[in-house]
Amino acid sequence: MRVERKTNTIEGLQFAEVDFDALIAGGEPCIVKGALAGCPLVTAGRASDRAAMSHLSAFANERPVLIYTAGAEAKTRFFYNPQMDGLNFTTEYMPLAEFFETLNNEKLEGTGAAFYVGSAELDNHFPGLVANDGLAPSGQLFTEHPPRVGIWLGNRTTAATHFDVSNNIAACMVGRRRFTLFPPDQVENLYPGPLEPTPGGQVVSMVDLNAPDFKQFPNAEKALQQAQVADLEAGDVLVYPAMWWHQVEALADFNVLINYWWNPVSPFMDDPMNTLLHALLSLRDRPASEKSAWRSLFDYYVFGDSNRAREHLPEYIQGPLAPMTDITARRLRAKLLKKLNR
Repeated sequence: MRVERKTNTIEGLQFAEVDFDALIAGGEPCIVKGALAGCPLVTAGRASDRAAMSHLSAFANERPVLIYTAGAEAKTRFFYNPQMDGLNFTTEYMPLAEFFETLNNEKLEGTGAAFYVGSAELDNHFPGLVANDGLAPSGQLFTEHPPRVGIWLGNRTTAATHFDVSNNIAACMVGRRRFTLFPPDQVENLYPGPLEPTPGGQVVSMVDLNAPDFKQFPNAEKALQQAQVADLEAGDVLVYPAMWWHQVEALADFNVLINYWWNPVSPFMDDPMNTLLHALLSLRDRPASEKSAWRSLFDYYVFGDSNRAREHLPEYIQGPLAPMTDITARRLRAKLLKKLNR
């Protein structure tokens, strides 16, 4: 794989100084170089893997962590098995100390096995780490819309290309990471896999970016022409908008990433993936002329200016066209459930 374009980078800002809202509004991924370079966990990781493990262990509680394990045949890529009737990894819970020992043993033995803890909620497993290490993003944005903060731990692993429905701050704390990112409009060229099961909860691209098969997936070359690469060292922070496709490679014997997922929307708003599933049920297999007409209606009611569909109506008859509130969202959800349970 060869990607020429590097992700934009800014320097000279500390984590607490970054205007994440403005970066997301820019619509492109951006690296904030060294934003967490002085963080205690980053400093410990520069000393040694064991020092980083010790620092994390000081904040860990007794709750076991969920471990994902792939054998050498996976070549670090967590994906489907060759028959596409299951996944190429297993999962199990184990104490954090046992997981760290597993990583240390693999470093010595070099079997090629890949291990990681994926997006474990930070406060549920390492209470006090955020406050001690200065890991709370600042600003009114995160006061109004608190992010979900997760931690990723493991050795050399590859998360297959996928998208998230939330904006993301990805902070490389220990080791090195490489993100290969694609804008949302490259979905067709990335050949998405099945909606379920999926390796990590989201649809993944069927294209192996490290060994692309252009005969089977010819349009993948077009996607690669639009790709960006973000190489992160410990202390670097990558910010990118929701719906950007991304492959994530952990490139050291021990890697730690802390990520922040958030959407600046009201909590009563539904997951758009539910809408997609319902659209498959209600729209996909209709005649082309009907689908074209429904596309116009969606543009009018959903994707266009939200004021356009209601500005000519008195407020008392706008119903669900009015600005959404918690109460109107509950009413609309109840109405939908009644219709779906016919």
